[in-house]
Amino acid sequence: MDAIVSVIIPHYNNSKILIECISSLYKSTFKKIEIVIIDNASTDSSYNDIIAFSSDVIVKKSDINLGYAGGCNLGAQIAKGKYLLFLNNDTIMNKNCIEILVNRLEKKSKISSVQPKILNINKKSYFDYAGASGGFIDYMVFPFTRGRIFNSIEKDQGQYESPMKIFWASGAGFLTRKDIFKKVEGFDSNLFSHMEEIDYHWKCYLSNYEVWVEPKAKLYHHGGKTLPMNSPKKTYYNHRNSMILLLSNYSLINSVFFFLLRLPLEFISSIKELATFRFKHFLNHYVALLWILFHPKIIIQRRSLIKKNRCINDTELFNKGVLFNKSIVINYFLFRKKKYIDLNFLTE
Repeated sequence: MDAIVSVIIPHYNNSKILIECISSLYKSTFKKIEIVIIDNASTDSSYNDIIAFSSDVIVKKSDINLGYAGGCNLGAQIAKGKYLLFLNNDTIMNKNCIEILVNRLEKKSKISSVQPKILNINKKSYFDYAGASGGFIDYMVFPFTRGRIFNSIEKDQGQYESPMKIFWASGAGFLTRKDIFKKVEGFDSNLFSHMEEIDYHWKCYLSNYEVWVEPKAKLYHHGGKTLPMNSPKKTYYNHRNSMILLLSNYSLINSVFFFLLRLPLEFISSIKELATFRFKHFLNHYVALLWILFHPKIIIQRRSLIKKNRCINDTELFNKGVLFNKSIVINYFLFRKKKYIDLNFLTE
């Protein structure tokens, strides 16, 4: 294989986990890689630690924290590879992971991105929260995966071993084509953190590409090392960014209609936070809504970009079978469907 894979890792503090990640990359059976680290204005010794650890790594220090989206975009500008592997700093790859992902990507030119099976590094027999064996969203832009719906995480018993089309590949680790990444203008830095990979892959689908998971490739993920799982900020970014996507990536009629359907669910979700005494999480639901209200310009700009790159309409996207046309919230909380396999949701 002549293709070079540029591994792009945005990083903020905790050089120990990053060095573990880089060490796993050095064991890769795929040798034509370059490693690009974007240090997002770390406040510890990360920058010097990385340089001391390896002279082969390209390290770019940012004066400000660009977040995952901005850090990855900066890394993509530096990268020389035909393919870009976006990777969280708290991950460990199997040695043949990159090779398997490249093989899958090269089988079909319409595949924009492919992700490995992502497992929890501390409980290796369980899927990881962030991506599991491939990601999806419902029509109101609530995400779920093969292996995890909301906080119900399945044990990996080989039930999701088939490579298949998915809606989004996890930002914890996925391989994509650099030319497509540039064509759709990469990640939206306005999102800063969370759901930027969903947005990117939505843009890929609207440009008539596909996204796949290849479970033979394996990645192990710590999760929550940069932003803890129970952080109120995580609630804020997840809900805000989900609504940004909903209001930007559909046609105007669908955006308005689905947003109105979603509002009662936002209210119910906030009350649940209040009932469990998670007061900051409760407030952040409404901080997220206020952000939407006071930033119409960003929504309009995003809609303009989507329109420029759109090759298919919403109906055609739904017909591809990768966007769940029912409510995952109702299926999970009301009908008690806790596993992906229970949804009877199959892509074409």
